[in-house]
Amino acid sequence: MKNKYRQRLLWLIILALIWQLIASAGIFSAMIFPGLDQIFRSLINSLSDGSLLKQIIFSFSIILQGLFLATVAALLLALISYFSTTAAGLIETLTALAHPLPGIALMPLILIWFGSGKNAILLVIIHSVLWPLILNLSTGFNSIPEIYTLIAKNYRLNKIDFMFKILIPASLPYFISGLKISWARSWRALISAEMLFGAVNSLGGLGWYIFQKRVFFDLPGVFAGIIVIIIIGVLVEDFVFKKIEKVTVKKWGMVK
Repeated sequence: MKNKYRQRLLWLIILALIWQLIASAGIFSAMIFPGLDQIFRSLINSLSDGSLLKQIIFSFSIILQGLFLATVAALLLALISYFSTTAAGLIETLTALAHPLPGIALMPLILIWFGSGKNAILLVIIHSVLWPLILNLSTGFNSIPEIYTLIAKNYRLNKIDFMFKILIPASLPYFISGLKISWARSWRALISAEMLFGAVNSLGGLGWYIFQKRVFFDLPGVFAGIIVIIIIGVLVEDFVFKKIEKVTVKKWGMVK
């Protein structure tokens, strides 16, 4: 694990040096290819006045709301699909139709039907997150070994006990994998939605921050916003999802 982080840090240093060398060489105008000193100066200024921190908190709050609602809905739909062959046909059809459809394609309709408020952004996030979660959960439910089902029948478990003691725990690797995909897709949906819908109640998130910087041709600010998104993504992946995997599926010997 330590070697992994050392390698990652080494590559980051190499990439940063290459970036700074290109910027310092003057191959491109500083207006379109700013140096790292300009980018980090813009980042520090935005953090010091508190504006960027508020936008990070806003983005986090709306993503967590969307993820929670989509996860609950996906779990319910996947369970219904597992226990009902009739419902499974409908849910599989809806998933096949909606999953390839990018959230940004629905934004004009959402804008007309629901306006440009927080609920509109939530709907875009839920759409982007719901379908991959349903797919992963359904795959996990249908991939549990047959012996688990036989054990449940042998112990005469009812459906509730079967769900919470066998079905959901056995499909946890698929669930965590789906959450990882959904986390990434929720960020894409949020940034796209905020760039289209703008600020919500005079407060926007990171997408609105990047959009504003782009409008004023503040490229260091644009890159600063992108760096913040990357850092948040890496931290959540390494310190949230990895921790969840360590105390669950890895501890139980379900994955290496």
